Amino acid sequence: MLIARHILMLLFATFSAAMLGLAAGAVWMLPTLFLQHALPWLAVPAGWLLGLAVRNWVRPAGAIAALLAALATLLAAAYLGVLVAAARVAGAMGLGLVDALREAGPGMLFQLAQMALSPAATGWFLAGALVAAITAWRQPGTRQPPTR
Repeated sequence: MLIARHILMLLFATFSAAMLGLAAGAVWMLPTLFLQHALPWLAVPAGWLLGLAVRNWVRPAGAIAALLAALATLLAAAYLGVLVAAARVAGAMGLGLVDALREAGPGMLFQLAQMALSPAATGWFLAGALVAAITAWRQPGTRQPPTR
């Protein structure tokens, strides 16, 4: 019974982290579309916020929280790429965003997102995942006071 409970808790934590990542990707899309160019550096503050959210509300600080936060950040970056690709398809074909998501399909949108990915953006996304992992790993309030 105890093992089943731990497995269910881990599955729920994974689901919660994934939903946080998707929400972060959708919010990240707004300034990207408004400014009409990629903002991969936003992966760092998004990773920090996801690390805080996972550590405070999904799992206690530690290795599992760090892994979930890093994966949520990478999921947010992937979802951002898919949403931006859908917005470009929608603009080019005169469709709404939901219609473009439905008509293009996830495979095509993911391929378009992959084609638009630059090495610099990949670096920013990995840096954001690292920040998320470090933030979720640390216990809150574990800063060392300065020595005199």
